[in-house]
Amino acid sequence: MEKFIIEGGHPLSGTVTASGNKNAALPLLAACLLTDEPVTLHNLPAIGDVQTMGELLADVGVSIEKLDPHTWRVHAREVRTSELSRDLFGRIRGSITLAGPMLARTGAVHLPRPGGDVIGRRRVDTHFLALSALGAEVSTDGTFRLRGGRLYGADILLDEASVTATENAIMAATLAKGTTIIRNAACEPHVQDLCHMLCNLGAQIEGIGSNTLVIHGVERLGGGEYIIGPDYMEVGSYIALAAVTGGKLLIKNAAPEHMRMVALVFERLGVRFEARGNDIFVPAEQSLTIVPDIGGAIPSIYDAPWPGFPADLMSVAIVLASQSGGTVLIHEKMFESRLYFVDKLIAMGARIILCDPHRCVVQGPSPLHGDEMESPDIRAGMALLIAALCAEGQSIIRNIRQIDRGYEQVEEKLRPLGARIRRVCT
Repeated sequence: MEKFIIEGGHPLSGTVTASGNKNAALPLLAACLLTDEPVTLHNLPAIGDVQTMGELLADVGVSIEKLDPHTWRVHAREVRTSELSRDLFGRIRGSITLAGPMLARTGAVHLPRPGGDVIGRRRVDTHFLALSALGAEVSTDGTFRLRGGRLYGADILLDEASVTATENAIMAATLAKGTTIIRNAACEPHVQDLCHMLCNLGAQIEGIGSNTLVIHGVERLGGGEYIIGPDYMEVGSYIALAAVTGGKLLIKNAAPEHMRMVALVFERLGVRFEARGNDIFVPAEQSLTIVPDIGGAIPSIYDAPWPGFPADLMSVAIVLASQSGGTVLIHEKMFESRLYFVDKLIAMGARIILCDPHRCVVQGPSPLHGDEMESPDIRAGMALLIAALCAEGQSIIRNIRQIDRGYEQVEEKLRPLGARIRRVCT
């Protein structure tokens, strides 16, 4: 086991480059199963979840050549089994995106239960409703068995705008016979990345970026290559980190077009940043004052599907709010256990009232002091790291493999900015 030892209270300034989008990398790797020709993916983040997805693909017979740490050539010349490793599948939530391409490629797939962050119930019903609409037969006995033979296009209305269910439906429909319409589709940047990559391989997808996708099935896909876009969760985390430590930061390859809602929400917490071409600059002079609603009402911040504020930045927003003057209601609508990490912030000195599993009231600014804690999941782990870096004194964060699952070489990126952070084996 490893832990971080952090000496907080120092401004972080300089230049950092955003890594590839974790939430795009996993489905794009899964999509390589749809063709028997090689696919080269660029800008893959060197993180734990990507490594696990690579191991899952290798386990079913896919050849992976790592041209460099961020470039893989994936060749699914053959898929030798429809059985997926229970151990590997259970390590990450993104493993569920193998359902659609495995079904389309082999006609059958046996799925264990996916793993990932423990942030409350995460239903999988939408995945199987969509695949059933395309002709798959689904049975469950604690695991999931899907059989389909040749899939056929359908007009599908998703019962929720689930990102991974949308991705599974897209991948399965790509090789289905006829036309598929996916309504109430998720349209996050990583879903768009998947669609653009598939089109590069020969898929025919219309409506990319909207919540209605039209997919004309093709007989086969070819090979190709694709550059994964930047991780806007990482970009948002570094913006908040610069703001709460009082530093100024230039974030390279940040895709500002994906940060518009984050900009609106962060402005309500007293943080502004500016686009400089494809980069983002965070000035040192931040007001860190919560902006009340009209009439002086206490504002609220809540997550929503794209283009709403992303759920994966809610934990970071709570830390940011704790360092901003004023009061704000944080409403986490999507996951009922994500807010439970706030007890660790309270122990550090934050003034937070946890109202229920979905809501908390934050009053700031609260001087934080170092503490010992454990990372419960990827996003809460990064939020605790941000809190530790702006706190006075020493903090210790254990279970940092959770952070490593989603953030690439985080301490290596932070040290050149002035962070006093060490990774220690225990």
